[in-house]
Amino acid sequence: MNEILAPAGNKECAYAAINGGADAIYLGLTSFSARSSAQNFDFDELEKLIDYAHFFGVRVHVAMNTLVKEEEIPAFIESAIRAHNAGADALIIQDIFLGAYLKKCCSQLCLHLSTQAGVCNAYGARLAKELGYSRVILARETAFSDIAEIAKIIETEVFVQGALCTCFSGQCYFSSFAGGNSGNRGRCKQPCRKQYSIDRKGFEGQAYRLSPSDLCVGENIEKYRKAGVYSFKIEGRMRRAEYVSAAVTYYKNLLSGRATEAHLSALKRTYNRGNYTKGLAFGQDKSFLSPSVQGHIGEYVGTVTPVNGRYAVGSRARFGEGDCFKVLRDGKEVAGAVYLADGKNCFYIASRIRLKNGDKVFITTDASLNAELVSAKREKRIDISITSRISRPVSVIIDGREYLSDFTVQRAENRPTTSDDVLRVFSKKDAYPFAFNSVSADTEEGAFIPASLLNEFRRRVYREYFTQSRKNLAEKIAEVPRWEGAKVGKKNDKTCVIARNLDGVTADIGVLKPDDYSSLSAAYKTTFSGEKFLYLPPFLKGEEIGRLKPAISAFDGIYCGGNYAIMLARELNKKLFLGTGANISNSVGVALSGADYIALSKELTLREQQLISGGNTFILTAGGIKLMDLIYCPFGKSCPSCDRRAFYALTDEAGRKFTLRRYSFGDCRFEIYNCADLVSDNDVSGRLYDFTCLDSAAEASAEAQRSPSLRNYLINYTKGHSQSPVL
Repeated sequence: MNEILAPAGNKECAYAAINGGADAIYLGLTSFSARSSAQNFDFDELEKLIDYAHFFGVRVHVAMNTLVKEEEIPAFIESAIRAHNAGADALIIQDIFLGAYLKKCCSQLCLHLSTQAGVCNAYGARLAKELGYSRVILARETAFSDIAEIAKIIETEVFVQGALCTCFSGQCYFSSFAGGNSGNRGRCKQPCRKQYSIDRKGFEGQAYRLSPSDLCVGENIEKYRKAGVYSFKIEGRMRRAEYVSAAVTYYKNLLSGRATEAHLSALKRTYNRGNYTKGLAFGQDKSFLSPSVQGHIGEYVGTVTPVNGRYAVGSRARFGEGDCFKVLRDGKEVAGAVYLADGKNCFYIASRIRLKNGDKVFITTDASLNAELVSAKREKRIDISITSRISRPVSVIIDGREYLSDFTVQRAENRPTTSDDVLRVFSKKDAYPFAFNSVSADTEEGAFIPASLLNEFRRRVYREYFTQSRKNLAEKIAEVPRWEGAKVGKKNDKTCVIARNLDGVTADIGVLKPDDYSSLSAAYKTTFSGEKFLYLPPFLKGEEIGRLKPAISAFDGIYCGGNYAIMLARELNKKLFLGTGANISNSVGVALSGADYIALSKELTLREQQLISGGNTFILTAGGIKLMDLIYCPFGKSCPSCDRRAFYALTDEAGRKFTLRRYSFGDCRFEIYNCADLVSDNDVSGRLYDFTCLDSAAEASAEAQRSPSLRNYLINYTKGHSQSPVL
């Protein structure tokens, strides 16, 4: 049995998912939700929704998948316990160590590790299981071969439908540094959906260079099922109820072998960015990026033919009032349009923009379809038997469960109560989601039951049946655990430099960040005299880790922003430096990670970092600010014409230039760096310098010895979040 897991950004979407046949839904609270712009739920709303969902056996997962700062820990823990006590079947957590602490204190909790934690290989899955998580929600970039391996280790959830993040899960800081709205805090402003140009031939024009199409796994869901995946997740807490209903219906029918073109058509009409991609699990396809159209493209329905001053669209399909369309020319959106009238083998549309012969028309709002999708009602079919005997309580049996009245049946003095009278009373459902298979009444002749008592009894019976029919809730937690905070050790005075070449670098720790991992030798040599660490990207396939193991032997340890490195370092008996991508933002992570060195989250202010700094912590002090890891080719894998440069300039509409770095792991992967370097007056912890994009790391490290902030060395710089907290 597999699970279709649907999004619920508001009550309408929640009920659309349940009524559409979802096996589980996921939603956010008014705080600590990675979709803070969704309506989300307070605790009163949550309890009512859980009651309704559990009546149908639908599970409710509560997303608390944001980074948590030190001063927020008490509120986070309290919210997690309240959500569990309200009946939540699982909590979705991004902060892997904070979740582990909660599980250790409260074994009743069921925890799912968020996709934001970036689990993409077996090492990450084993860590999640060890820390008490019941399920991992895989990074969208996870290779199919790794998915099958992970599913053998722990219950696994994969995305099958909806929006794709352009950056590897949990590693995006673009919105954070571009405007102070952190995606890791649920406030992403989606700068990836803006237009950019790249200084490579054929890519100089402004386009949506970083905007992926929507994911639609479609029939490939069967491959996931055979690989052992349990839960199939539909993205979309920011989308409308009709989309949720259409997506649930489509995938439920796919799993049962009853899906039709009409089901896919309904899904396209409710939301479809870029005409869909199968995603990265099976390799980057030609439709992965949507450079010409950023938003909802809908479904193609015909082309424009101007006729007597009107715009006809050739189609045998019927449309109506309230239907809206998008018009594309040469693949780009040129206009919106609305339904005007029917014609012979066509329909007419109206547009404020002049249209041309051959323009393609896509329906983006199908009013009648939308109304149909949200009108579905789910009902539980029940059997009721009512027995009334004089001088005894009325007995009602519903699906084998008996309820007795608190009054006894009287002998009639005038008109007796008949079985038909009883049936009429119990045929009222009182707004409960019941449907009757059968209703029978056996009333002794001469019996009398006042109608008011019988109606009151019916209401009690249905209320108790509804309450008792909810799935058993887990044991409630009576006491909220308290985190006392980690003991802050002495100040760390070490320096660490990340560079593509460590020769001549001056620092206590050097982190080699190769341009080409496939040519990295186990006999790595350098003049650098400090501790030598190898930089591992936050995303690595299992087989890539296997190929890297011999080379790792030449280093003192590994530096990585992915939590999977914890298990890898343990296996190889190497030191571990957890990088900024691990998003350590509170003392729980500092205390529980077990890393030799920890780079604190670059989204914290210096004051926030100081609260959790210790003898093994570092703060990104100067150099490049990595904003994104791209596990795909932004050039659409146009390999024959590629110049394979190490660096490109990604330019936004305002003229700001972001560094796009290419590195190789057999295939090409990319990083995006901020348009300005970082300078920080860090004097509270170890200093971490990222010189990945500088021409000479040796020169920069020498300057850092004289001026730690590098304010006079770096030309274009920002203080980042050292003084300005993220929202």
